[in-house]
Amino acid sequence: MPDTSSPYRSIPDMFASRVAESGTREAFTHPVPSPDGGPETWRTLTWNQARDRVRDLALGLHSLGLTSQARCAIASNTRIEWILADLAILCAGGASTTIYPSSTPPDFAYIVSDSGSMLAFAEDDEQVAKLREQRGAMPGLSRVIAFEGAAGGDDDWVMGLDELEALGARRHAEDPGLFDELVAAVRPEHLATLIYTSGTTGRPKGVRLDHANWLYEAQALQALDEELRAQGRGLLTGDDVQFLWLPLAHAFGKLMQVSQLRLGFVTAVDGRVDRIVDNLSVVRPTFMAAAPRIFEKVYAKVVTQAQEGGEAKYRIFRWAADVGDRVARLRERGEEPTGLLAARHRIADRLVFSRLRARFGDRLRFLVSGSAPLAPEIGRFFSGAGITILEGYGLTETSAGSFLNRPGEARFGSVGLPLPGTEVKIAEDGEVLLRGGGVMRGYHNLSGATEAVLTEEGWFATGDIGTLEDGHLRITDRKKELIKTSGGKYVAPQSIENRFKALCPYASNLVVHGDRRPYCVGLVALDPEAIEEWAENNGLGALNYVGLTREPKVRRMVQEAVDELNKGLPRHETIKDFAILPNGLTVEGGEITPSLKMRRRAVEEKYADLLDGLYEKAPRRS
Repeated sequence: MPDTSSPYRSIPDMFASRVAESGTREAFTHPVPSPDGGPETWRTLTWNQARDRVRDLALGLHSLGLTSQARCAIASNTRIEWILADLAILCAGGASTTIYPSSTPPDFAYIVSDSGSMLAFAEDDEQVAKLREQRGAMPGLSRVIAFEGAAGGDDDWVMGLDELEALGARRHAEDPGLFDELVAAVRPEHLATLIYTSGTTGRPKGVRLDHANWLYEAQALQALDEELRAQGRGLLTGDDVQFLWLPLAHAFGKLMQVSQLRLGFVTAVDGRVDRIVDNLSVVRPTFMAAAPRIFEKVYAKVVTQAQEGGEAKYRIFRWAADVGDRVARLRERGEEPTGLLAARHRIADRLVFSRLRARFGDRLRFLVSGSAPLAPEIGRFFSGAGITILEGYGLTETSAGSFLNRPGEARFGSVGLPLPGTEVKIAEDGEVLLRGGGVMRGYHNLSGATEAVLTEEGWFATGDIGTLEDGHLRITDRKKELIKTSGGKYVAPQSIENRFKALCPYASNLVVHGDRRPYCVGLVALDPEAIEEWAENNGLGALNYVGLTREPKVRRMVQEAVDELNKGLPRHETIKDFAILPNGLTVEGGEITPSLKMRRRAVEEKYADLLDGLYEKAPRRS
């Protein structure tokens, strides 16, 4: 087994080593608004420049009283300041508490108070206002540092990021060796991150991840890279460019952040989801990580645009997609197309697939998918188009990275092989158990919760049901979400829901329901953007979202996808009837977590009457 012991003491130590090795090389690039209102530009930070900013911020935090393992919260979208603030907290010896900027003020108060955060970074006036609203519920929060906006108020509780940097710069001038002393004092067992899981039920739980957890993750990827290079195919180099837009409040985003410190690639940072497509053509990344919903939306956009081109163009698209699927299935078996199929694939590439690759900047080596299951149909579509998606798997409690499909041997529907140093076994009831350097040290302030999922031997119970095939892990569903019909048949809803989204690109979600019911039904949430384009192409452009959910043409379109879905399902898993929801599922509505996971129980409770109505009227179709 490859060695996954890290040569570093801490994340700050790894950061210092990266600066020493790559100091004048580009580390980050990020958008900067034009002062005169013109087009924004992208600014570069070298590793040396990043170190200088981190140093001043860290010494500023030290001057404000941040001590070893004291918590400092960050409430912000993904941006360069998030990364610099996080590194500064760690270099000062503290630990970062992450807060999704979409969280409500009461959630802010709960996380800040439960974590014991004494300081907080806030992105802008909106996030500062949430903290001000809950100030009375957070007596331990002594200061807020704003990345932008009006820092002031009627007191000095809020200060600007530039003020903090200036404070640290003065401290550095007074004591030039202090920063290095603080970095040297951080140990592997020290708390690095408190990530609050955006759980699908109940209050979020604070997951305690120390420096050793993240050092393992970075070293495991380094070991995997060395393993692949020995086979003539590397993973990443210092010449690669990552486009990082993932929420850094999520463990997946944090993993991509720390892996950069070990592997040394360049990261382009911009968390504005509405800018992803435009940024791809500017950044031209060689790799990017994303949740499956992003790939689903890209697929839906491609399908919609093909339909907009008329019947002939759509037939060409469907032909190309079928050719690509056949090629992808060959490649899963380690083979390449030959003869007539290879010729057809070249034509399909020229007519359809080359344009898709161009949207991603035409430099992609691979994409990484995580945080939720990716429908195999979506993976194969991209593979046939010449874009490799490497699906991986992990949880917040395992520092995000536990499994990954390898380049050149991806198995769609599988999350791949364990990362070096991670062990896996399947319990008698099918639950996936993991052990390794990424597994958390425990939950924060939750007596008994850690012991419920973590054995003395270090095995973590993931709550996911899965199977192993030649070492490759397939996740079938969440243990708590398995459906048992009144007839005693078990149904794994996630795989059905994911396949449906591939068949119906105009839907953002399908909620399969049937626990203790005679059969399964579904709730369908439409994708606002995709259904709007579909409506324009089908003479329904005058209707708003709610009107479209009631339109018979929309119902027929969804029914066709459901019928196609049912063809590939056992009788007890088929969807006998469905309803189209009058609204989409949203974070604000409580149906989706900030990390875009569906809160199944919340949806079922909200639409209980609608579900009951389906069972009152639904014919029992097979």
